Amino acid sequence: MSDLGTGESPASAAVGVPPVERAIRLLRAIADGDSVTNMSRTARALAINRTTLMRLLQTLESERFIERRPQGDGYRIGLGLVGIAAGASYSQDLVQTAMPVVTHLAESVGLSAHVGVLDGTDALYLVRQVPNVPLASNIHVGSRVPAYATTLGRIIVAFWPDDKIDRVFGDLAFTTYSKHSPRTLGAFKAMLAADRAAGLAWSESHYVSGVSSFAGPIFDRTGEPVAAVNVTGPAQVFSTEPGRRGRIGDAVRAAADEISKRLGHVVKPAAPAAPTTRRRTA
Repeated sequence: MSDLGTGESPASAAVGVPPVERAIRLLRAIADGDSVTNMSRTARALAINRTTLMRLLQTLESERFIERRPQGDGYRIGLGLVGIAAGASYSQDLVQTAMPVVTHLAESVGLSAHVGVLDGTDALYLVRQVPNVPLASNIHVGSRVPAYATTLGRIIVAFWPDDKIDRVFGDLAFTTYSKHSPRTLGAFKAMLAADRAAGLAWSESHYVSGVSSFAGPIFDRTGEPVAAVNVTGPAQVFSTEPGRRGRIGDAVRAAADEISKRLGHVVKPAAPAAPTTRRRTA
């Protein structure tokens, strides 16, 4: 007869990985309200060695799966774990919401169009739509590119608060992809300031020689920059006729705004300008 007191079925015991199972049991206990203020009691309840319990707590905390409670005693589920669960659901919603808009964008401008999010210091591509034209983008769904090297990543970071940029990118070693690549955090922040002022990120041979790109930010209902949409293609396509580059930028901006609206973002109207008065002269 198997011992069911540990909460394991014979099947799970046969194929399970004990360290992973212990971590899962601990996470479930914390989620159920055990803040681990008494390590000996938690160790007994979970049938985990006290030393192993301490190591699990340290590992899970370093990965932000758990965090210290505000009172300083014990633990609670951390943002790292919450973010994984929320991100999986949100990514599916984002893809479904963005797909028709990105499809129309790619067809209307004749360029490859993408939607992506940030994962750490990388831009992660979630959507790719390619028009029936030669020289289409070789970026695929699941591709990762350093955020500072692509318009898709830059325009998201451009709307981050300064302290978050410092925290995430402060220790990053910047790789040089072209003469335009930022080599320091200061140079990257100067590039972001220009992107934020323009409301779009522009690149010409910044990452791949001869390839240009525009990207616009996507905001959620809270006003947070959660993703971006961009188009990429041969540099000459952006200048085949007067004004074409500007029209492509406008199309990207409109697509980003449309996806943002579908995610619940409401753009606040600009405050009316103060009336001016003329000084009467004699």
